[in-house]
Amino acid sequence: MCFSATANFVGSGVLGAGGVATLTKVKHRRELLFAALPTLFAIHQFIEGFVWLGLDGILSRAVAHDMGAAFMLYAQGLLPFLLPLSVFLFEPNAKSRGRMLPFVALGGATTLYILWALTAYPLELYVKGNSIVYINQATNNTAVALLYVMATCGSLFFSKIKMMVTFGAANLAILLLVLEVKRYAFTSLWCAYAAVASVMILAYFWRSHRERPFLYA
Repeated sequence: MCFSATANFVGSGVLGAGGVATLTKVKHRRELLFAALPTLFAIHQFIEGFVWLGLDGILSRAVAHDMGAAFMLYAQGLLPFLLPLSVFLFEPNAKSRGRMLPFVALGGATTLYILWALTAYPLELYVKGNSIVYINQATNNTAVALLYVMATCGSLFFSKIKMMVTFGAANLAILLLVLEVKRYAFTSLWCAYAAVASVMILAYFWRSHRERPFLYA
C-alpha cells in the first residue's frame, strides 16, 4: 500500500474486522472461500506492513525480504488460482460452474508457473514514489500479466451472480488505473485497492441473507 507501514496496519485492521463480519454470514461451505477473501486481503496487507518496517530500517532487511516473499506468494502465486476457485465453488448451479472451469484451469496453470518463478529467481524490493516495488524477472512481463488478469478478473465477469460481475468490473478498473498511474508498483497497489474493493463482498453477504444458501446440486 502507499505511504507507510502504519497505512498497511490500519488498513489491515479495518479489512480484518470486515472480513470476520463477512465470515459470520456464511450459510454453506461452498461460500466459505469467497467469503474469506476480505480476511485474506487483511492478512496480506498486514504482511506488507512488515515489509515497510524492514525497508525503513526499523527491522532488518532480512525481515523485509522474507515478508516480501510471503506477500508475493499470495499476490502472485496463490491469488490467480484461489479467486476463480472461490467463484467456481460459489456458483449456484452446474451450468454456471461449468463456465468457471476454464478460468480455474488457467489460474492453476498460472499459479504453477509463478510459484516456480518465485523459487527460481531472486526477489528485488525497493521503495519508489511512496510505494513498494516487487520485482521477479520471470513474472515481470506482459504475457504473465495478461494470464494473471484473465484468471483473477475473467471468472467474475462470467458469474451468474450480479455482485460478482460488479466486483470484477471494480477490480479491472482499478487494475487499469494502477497500470496507467504507477505501473512500476503494480503488485503492491493493485492488491491494496482490490482489498478495499472487497468491501463489496461484505455488503453482498449482509444483503443477500434471504437468497442464500443456494440450492447446490
